Amino acid sequence: MTFAWPWMFLLLPLPWLVWKFLPPAAPGAALHLPQPVVLAPHAAAAHIRNWRVWMAALAWVLLVGAAARPQQPAPPQAITHTGRALMLAVDCSGSMAIEDMRFGDTVVSRFAAVKAIAQRFIKQRSGDDVGLVLFGTQAYLMTPMTFDVDAIAKQMDGAAVGLAGRETAIGDAIVLAVKHLSALPARARVLVLLTDGVNTAGNVAPLDAAKLAKAAGVRIYTIGVGSSAQTLSAFGFQFPAPDNQLDVQVLTQIADATGGRFFRASDGGQLAQAYHAIDTLEPLATGRSLLRPDHEWYPWPLALALLLGCALLPWGGWRTRKVVPA
Repeated sequence: MTFAWPWMFLLLPLPWLVWKFLPPAAPGAALHLPQPVVLAPHAAAAHIRNWRVWMAALAWVLLVGAAARPQQPAPPQAITHTGRALMLAVDCSGSMAIEDMRFGDTVVSRFAAVKAIAQRFIKQRSGDDVGLVLFGTQAYLMTPMTFDVDAIAKQMDGAAVGLAGRETAIGDAIVLAVKHLSALPARARVLVLLTDGVNTAGNVAPLDAAKLAKAAGVRIYTIGVGSSAQTLSAFGFQFPAPDNQLDVQVLTQIADATGGRFFRASDGGQLAQAYHAIDTLEPLATGRSLLRPDHEWYPWPLALALLLGCALLPWGGWRTRKVVPA
């Protein structure tokens, strides 16, 4: 058994120090008797008072012990990894809410299509070091690089349109992803960028960010989502298609400059094919490492401390008193 934060035990004497050095409370009004009377101490009351003091002391010790985070190392587990670090940067700007992506006979929003296919893609990345960036007006790191692909999939499931703003900061998203990828040891570093528009926000131009990615050895695969049709048909009528401002030229230049590839995904099938192509193009360099997880034991002393604290509450004062009618 070890403690993650053993310095928390320095707090053990804190209640005694408070009792010792803080000034006592001001005395209340006293009852003055005309003649001195010797009051015998109540033995039962003194016993209860001592019992409560010891209970409070034990609860404090357990609380400090829980704060120190007792841990027990578990047996080592072998993990197979690919040696590939993959960051997923997903556009969640306002235009991603446009419903022009077809899944079979169903038309869904661009973001719903991206979420569905991306979650499936992430769950198949067992062995990859995966991270997630969401970007709109700002770019945010939702999940740092991790082998826990289930956690990445849950973060992706909880994402929503407009979460990072309504505009599109493609350059800032690339810079943020490259920053976290380049901090890892040398390996295959891949960024998959999904967007449906042009760079309308941020401090870095997309092509300048691509130069930074190339210098850091990061390959960028860009995927442009959204229907390419000029008109949509419904109930026998033709309607103008939603405004599609996808900057194919810039996305292609970003991919070419970093050794990646641009994919056009105008429906769910093409989006799935793009993910499959990326998985095929990227080499796999498998390896094995040992993971020794720590089993946390702090819930047990914390629960006991809370139970003791509940036992010290003045339960007798909360009893319902019977009201006698006058």
